[in-house]
Amino acid sequence: MRTPTADVYGAYPPLTDDQIAILRSCGQVQAVCEGEQLFRAGEPSEEFFVVLSGTVAVVEGHGDQEQVVQLHGPHSFLGELGVLEGQTAFLSAVVRTPGEVLAVGSAALRDLLSREPALGDVILRAYLLRRTMLAGAGTGFRIIGSAFSPDTRRLLEFAARNRLPHRWADLEKDTEAEALLTRLGIAPEETPIVVWHDYRVLRNPSNVELARVIGLRTETAAKAVCDLVVVGAGPGGLAAAVYGASEGLSTVVLDAVATGGQAGTSPRIENYLGFPAGISGMELAERAVVQANRFGARIDVPAEAAGLEQREGNSVVRLADGGTVTAANVVVATGARYRRLTAAGVERFEGLGIHYAATVWEARTCRLDTVAVVGGGNSAGQAALFLARESPAVHLLVRGGDLEHSMSRYLIDRIERHPRIHVRLYTEVREVTGEDRVESLIVEDNRTREQGVLAARALFVFIGARPATSWLADAVALDRRGFIPTGQDVAQVTADLWNPLARTPLALETGLPGVFAVGDVRSGSVKRVASAVGEGAMAVRLAHEHLGEVGSPAIR
Repeated sequence: MRTPTADVYGAYPPLTDDQIAILRSCGQVQAVCEGEQLFRAGEPSEEFFVVLSGTVAVVEGHGDQEQVVQLHGPHSFLGELGVLEGQTAFLSAVVRTPGEVLAVGSAALRDLLSREPALGDVILRAYLLRRTMLAGAGTGFRIIGSAFSPDTRRLLEFAARNRLPHRWADLEKDTEAEALLTRLGIAPEETPIVVWHDYRVLRNPSNVELARVIGLRTETAAKAVCDLVVVGAGPGGLAAAVYGASEGLSTVVLDAVATGGQAGTSPRIENYLGFPAGISGMELAERAVVQANRFGARIDVPAEAAGLEQREGNSVVRLADGGTVTAANVVVATGARYRRLTAAGVERFEGLGIHYAATVWEARTCRLDTVAVVGGGNSAGQAALFLARESPAVHLLVRGGDLEHSMSRYLIDRIERHPRIHVRLYTEVREVTGEDRVESLIVEDNRTREQGVLAARALFVFIGARPATSWLADAVALDRRGFIPTGQDVAQVTADLWNPLARTPLALETGLPGVFAVGDVRSGSVKRVASAVGEGAMAVRLAHEHLGEVGSPAIR
């Protein structure tokens, strides 16, 4: 057994006697003996534990391979984010010295935390910190595969976007990976694989298969009939889920990739009301997910919407896996995705140094390296500041002649003062070069056409976005850029659809009755997290109006 290496699990101030007394109201005291497992990696996290006496070790692996990640004594609490979100445990908890623990069921814990916000904030902050630290330490399941495999890159992106602790073993570089494949009897051409706890092997699993194992996908949405279906789990979609479910609407949330949307990849949102020190996109997303779950919203990830139609006054969302969700109201919150860079070599290096998000998962691949960020908006500025924490140099490449046109003043001021961020205006990337990963960029001054080489081990791209509306096909009217017009903007071109209701479209309503668009996917929207959240909440009020006209599909 190895000794603890670092406080990876996230030490947090111990609970007070008053806080433990609150938890006792919905829990049970249990005597525990040495060697007893309180929870096991790979199994559902169904209980929250507080150590009353004795000690409990949180460990990774077992037997000779066991590593103690954290040792908990009296007044410490166990677990991490999976306890609140119904995921499987990524680590195990083993009693080291006998004593007593307080066990609280996860459902009872979620209910209690909504009634005791101060206690809830302590636990949630610790859980968010622990999840981030687990990811940074490379704990969790293993992905083994070649960096040049599209399926390897797909699995890595899915794990990163869903904030799942994992580590990657590159077949081309990691000798231990090859030895493990030999031990498991797997040929290199059968990779990528996911090695789950106790050496359970998933051979090139789909995102859906991996999600089911982890506990992200519950299959609750398939063939569901509800009051409200939300397509897209970014800030606007999660706001609609929270407000809809809290107001008694049966609510299903679908997202093709991960909760949080584009905002979930932001390392720091500093202009969101109520968070003067800023908040990471990950923390904002996880808080919203916990909140939506508590009110009874059903969240399925990944669940990709493939089409939309109306039948007998209801909206039917078709899923890519063949399922359907029928609802009186649909909130389309699929957002917009960053455009791909079109320079030579980009396609080859996507996932090998080219990234479209800048979170702790991407940053750990280029720690202490010189990097480049392309873009002149807030997302590019936030990424540059985040990466500059550890990178010796961050080059911010901007196509235009200034930052004022599209970046907030507070970000510009911080970037201009930062000694490791170098802003290069009138600069565009023409080629990405390297052997097995990004090593340098060919950049061009778009005024003089003069080119030069910029050494960088990673390239982060934030160059505008395109709306995620291809799944809608001809179901609703789109503007010339592919965004969804709503309210007054859509009334004239779709007037025939509104005759049965004898009214004009509601403020956020699209060209279909009871179908609303919020956030970045909506034509004319303000590209800010706060506005998306506001629109999500407003859409629920409008959904109530529509329900008053047509009734609930569950009772008709």
